[in-house]
Amino acid sequence: MKFTVDQIATMIQGAVEGDGTQHITGFDKIEEGKSGSISFLSNPKYESYLYDTEATAVIVAADLDLKSPVKSTLIRVKEPYVAFTILLQKYQEMTAKRETGVQVTAHVAGGIKVGKDLFVGHLAFIDANSSIGNYTSIYNHVSIGKNVHIGDNCIIYPGVVIYNDTVIGNNVIIHANAVIGADGFGHAPQADGTYKAIPQLGNVVIEDDVSIGANATIDRATMGSTIIRKGVKLDNLVQIAHNVEIGANTAIAAQTGISGSTKIGENCLIGGQVGIAGHISIAQRTIITGQSGVTKSIKTPGQTMGGFPATNNVDNLKRSALIRQLPELFEKINKIK
Repeated sequence: MKFTVDQIATMIQGAVEGDGTQHITGFDKIEEGKSGSISFLSNPKYESYLYDTEATAVIVAADLDLKSPVKSTLIRVKEPYVAFTILLQKYQEMTAKRETGVQVTAHVAGGIKVGKDLFVGHLAFIDANSSIGNYTSIYNHVSIGKNVHIGDNCIIYPGVVIYNDTVIGNNVIIHANAVIGADGFGHAPQADGTYKAIPQLGNVVIEDDVSIGANATIDRATMGSTIIRKGVKLDNLVQIAHNVEIGANTAIAAQTGISGSTKIGENCLIGGQVGIAGHISIAQRTIITGQSGVTKSIKTPGQTMGGFPATNNVDNLKRSALIRQLPELFEKINKIK
């Protein structure tokens, strides 16, 4: 990588404040910035680093008021985080060298439909009656079952297992060791105290532009489909149970578990280690803070919820504040007694 600050500013539609002829050769966090690197500032908590960083250039907000002089050349943009993301994407596109072809140790069943410039890595397995779209990459040790359909421009990283009948759209990324389409957790209790497995006859449908993190698991439906709508982003170690539906552009952080048949609306943000009960619905644009437990439906859109059981987060914070005061209140009560 070697661009001038002016060239980078043009890429991200920013205004240069300082010497735009300087060369940028790499990326750094603002607190670790060094000569030749570019960084960004979007979180006000990191503003103090702006005045000390050695980074050659820093992407900042257009309306940022400087409290002290800076050594770096600034690129002012409307949204620094978005601009820096665009810059990283452009760099990745320019430097990426995509492989094509099927490695000799891979197994691709006869008669499957494949698009242009497919890549299949070593020891990958693709079973019968499946189809793979154009420019899709399937890396080493991936296992793809029967009647699986994968769209264009997908990336399936090593160790992913995709069970029979799964449908995957375009521009989907599935990170290492994720499991798509395993049986839902359906077991009927018997009179003698044992359990009988309920056949899981449905499938998983993943729409376009979805990203699924490493070791995430999405169970097939008992009947019908478990559905991950367009633009959903799942972090590592997320568990999606059978017949769940995740609305478009919802983002879910690591170690969250969603129980069966729950419906989550569009544009929700769900923090890490959240537990969500089954057979409930969550309205669109809901924010659920980390380590919360959702036990009943959230019907009003746009709320921020937190705690266990999850309530409006203002009430949850008040409750937490009162809990912290309990030792002092207990002592006062004892004195009164």
